[in-house]
Amino acid sequence: MNLRRLLPLLLSATIWSALAQAAETQPTVIDSEQLDMRSTDTLTTFIFTKNVKVSGTNLKLTCDQLTVTTTRKGDPTATIGKLARFKSLIAEGHVQILQSDREATCGRAEVLPDDDKIILTDHPVIKDLANGATATGPKMVLYRGERRAVIEGVESAPTRITLPAIKDLGFDQEKKSAPAAVPSPKQP
Repeated sequence: MNLRRLLPLLLSATIWSALAQAAETQPTVIDSEQLDMRSTDTLTTFIFTKNVKVSGTNLKLTCDQLTVTTTRKGDPTATIGKLARFKSLIAEGHVQILQSDREATCGRAEVLPDDDKIILTDHPVIKDLANGATATGPKMVLYRGERRAVIEGVESAPTRITLPAIKDLGFDQEKKSAPAAVPSPKQP
């Protein structure tokens, strides 16, 4: 079995648990044209480049480069150590994340499972594909399991939310009622 096919299998046990939200799970598979794997005594880092595609439980992600860092255990001298847990995932360059009926695009996405959050930067946009709503801002922090997002804007780049149209709650200018008649003064 070649290394390119083996590594996604090794990574799937650690990555899918951090990204999965649906009850039915499937393995996380990462495809790319190139992979550079580096290990220390405590960490293993996988750098996927060129045409990176990730698919997993309720997740599709594409980007130019994906850096996955896992902790490792066991023999520190082993070429491929035993993966202990997923530490971080950093996607860079033309990032697109699809989950259910939501799509996020940005230049950089950091998945930090220890903090239960995802940080989107470099022109992030989140779209609700079901209703057409969008959110933009310089930095977005999404909190896992909280249904919460914080969008940090600045004066030169404010946050912006675009929602579907709502019906006019005012009155119709063409249907103005006639002005109330003023009673005439009584004559003696």
